[in-house]
Amino acid sequence: MKKIYYIFIASFFTLLSSCSVYNFTGTGKIDAKTFQVNYFQNTSELIEPGIERTFTLRLQDLIQNQTNLTLTNTDGDLVYEGEIVDYRISPMTSTADLTAAQNRLTISVNLRFSNKNKSEDDFEKRFSFFYDYPGEQQLTGSQLRTALDEIFERITQDMFNDTLAKW
Repeated sequence: MKKIYYIFIASFFTLLSSCSVYNFTGTGKIDAKTFQVNYFQNTSELIEPGIERTFTLRLQDLIQNQTNLTLTNTDGDLVYEGEIVDYRISPMTSTADLTAAQNRLTISVNLRFSNKNKSEDDFEKRFSFFYDYPGEQQLTGSQLRTALDEIFERITQDMFNDTLAKW
């Protein structure tokens, strides 16, 4: 019984060490040591104060938490830059008295990504996501924070997947 246990343990560690191209974050082998996230300006027609800072910090945090890359302010191997190009609230459904029964907040972010070590990975792409909420509610306070959290989580994860996970 002990012999089978040792064979199992040895097989497990051999298998684990042979997977050097994959890591637990799903990023594979990254040909970079540093990254920089430039400030994402809000250039949309409708301005919500502070979302550009919140978005920039969320993207930085996601990359730091899911990779071993070091954040730098200048000359990063990987550079994320762009702008928030759309912040829009639209009625989705209406009631019999012609008021909105449900509204949708949509945010779109334009990303320009460059990899100093592998220029064929460079691209520019628009990422967008939305949050639906009841029409009788105002998008302020905790409702706004919840909406921004959900939207930014999805957009930053999509950016991460396209730039580092290659999904």
